[in-house]
Amino acid sequence: MNKFFYISLLLGLITYLIVLTYVYLFQRNLLYHPLDNGYQEDEINFDYNEIFIQSKEGIKLKAWLHEKDLINQKTIVFFHGNAGNLRNRNYKLNELSKFNVNFLIVAYRGFSGNQGKPSEQGLYEDARSTLDWLKIKGVKEKNLILYGESLGTAVAIEIAQNKDLAGIILESPFTSMVELAQKYYPVLPVKFLLKDKYETIKKLPNINSPLLVLHGKLDNIVPFSMGKKLFEKANEPKFKYFIDNDDHMVRYDQKLLNEIKKFISDI
Repeated sequence: MNKFFYISLLLGLITYLIVLTYVYLFQRNLLYHPLDNGYQEDEINFDYNEIFIQSKEGIKLKAWLHEKDLINQKTIVFFHGNAGNLRNRNYKLNELSKFNVNFLIVAYRGFSGNQGKPSEQGLYEDARSTLDWLKIKGVKEKNLILYGESLGTAVAIEIAQNKDLAGIILESPFTSMVELAQKYYPVLPVKFLLKDKYETIKKLPNINSPLLVLHGKLDNIVPFSMGKKLFEKANEPKFKYFIDNDDHMVRYDQKLLNEIKKFISDI
């Protein structure tokens, strides 16, 4: 009996260590899904120029620029989530193009055919390179609105720190990747395993630009409680749009669009 118990315990421990090793080695394959195309792909109903922004490492980042007036109008900089490509956001961009703003959506390294492999620091560098490109074009910091979608919310918050931006929009944000991963892998020591921690909540004291948080209460990927917690911890001025019957990707219906339009016009 004791021998069987110890053998079972040993096998269990070996299995656990194998799982730990696999998760550690391949965690970025679990986190980033650039080839996942299980998203809607609406037709493009807006004018845009496809451009390539060069990162500091020399990686060319595909981006779409919808330009009305870069100098005198606000510009939305859109940072997408952890899966899919630029075209998967067409349904959002179609609506944003109707506003009196410019927008620039950029694909991270490893996404939409770009070279390189995604990582937390890599995505931050891609975002900084994007803002640098806009600065060269004459876009003032005070005219920028950073829009983060899911994983992109962490990217937006990282580069918004200590900046005087027009505003920040966070769609389905999470507090930290450590906390989120613990939800999916409760038996693993994710705090020690994770390479890309995306600790958004720790950066909120450095955010003083107007903030709008969008989150569906039925979100089955990022718990609504995380978006609520971020909103509560954020500095003023802050605004929220919490939807009772919505999931991870919030519905781009007229009610939501009115909320975004009001936020843009008020800032």
